[in-house]
Amino acid sequence: MKALVVNAIDGMFSLEMINKAIPEIRDGYCLVKMKAAALNRRDYWISVGKYPGIQHQTTLGSDGCGEVVEGSADWKGKTVLLNPNQNWGDNPAVQSSAYTILGTPLDGTMAEYLVVPEDRLILKPEHLSDEEGAAIPLAGLTAFRAVFTKAKVKKGDKVLVTGIGGGVSHFALMFAVSAGAEVYVNSSSQEKLDKAQSLGAAGLFNYGDADWVKQAAQVVGKFDAVIDSAGGNAINDYLRLVKPGGKIVVYGSTTGKTDGLDLFRLFWSQITLEGSTMGNDSEFKQMIEFVSNHEIIPSVDKVYGFTEGIDAIKSMVNTEQFGKTVLKF
Repeated sequence: MKALVVNAIDGMFSLEMINKAIPEIRDGYCLVKMKAAALNRRDYWISVGKYPGIQHQTTLGSDGCGEVVEGSADWKGKTVLLNPNQNWGDNPAVQSSAYTILGTPLDGTMAEYLVVPEDRLILKPEHLSDEEGAAIPLAGLTAFRAVFTKAKVKKGDKVLVTGIGGGVSHFALMFAVSAGAEVYVNSSSQEKLDKAQSLGAAGLFNYGDADWVKQAAQVVGKFDAVIDSAGGNAINDYLRLVKPGGKIVVYGSTTGKTDGLDLFRLFWSQITLEGSTMGNDSEFKQMIEFVSNHEIIPSVDKVYGFTEGIDAIKSMVNTEQFGKTVLKF
């Protein structure tokens, strides 16, 4: 079978499409013939060596949709999505020290076949194509935990989703809108803001404008929650925008550390600043049910053929896409 792997030799990293043996199954496992695999930023960071635990010729990919071709009779012939979680552990509040994500160090979804435990399988929601289904697991799970478990977003809440356009942020927007929240977004791209509006965003702010925080305060007043992917010094802006007793949930740090965190505003306004990443297996099932019940369709920015996978990963050096990039087998 063909597999897209990362080569790691003497501190040098490269991508290669190679032939691997089709993996053999064992009790409790199923063989899945892949139909589609979605890309995540971690695939790019692995490809350039900026990720822990990289092993030579590991098959990349955390997200996938495929057909079970061998294994349990209960699953055989069914189209499934794969839960990327590996070894979350017994504490639903935080992952264990053994936690990993499919695609490093274990072989991932960017191969024609993949063997996975039966408990990593879940039926693809019927309203989704294979490519749309593949786009959901990792980003959808991260957004679901941030929006509902951590920020506890509910109907009528005013929510700000920052940096709209990435996989997680666009799911956070759709999930919060589906829950009945009034959702606002920011970005430096007008094109991304316009796309967010088509997905239900109630208001748009371009953080390239020096006074966007003032604009947001005038339009909204105060937010119940902020869902943030960037961190950095913008956290102090969000402390000014969130209401007393509100929540700021951070699931990424693309702009680095926060200089001079406004601790006075944080404690005096009783604001909760909380970290979040991925989600446990129970949340994964809840997330897929939520997607099914609300017939949520993820935004697929571009579909590449599987043999174009190296070019697809390299394209992630920029952040121009809105939603997910998917490989089709």
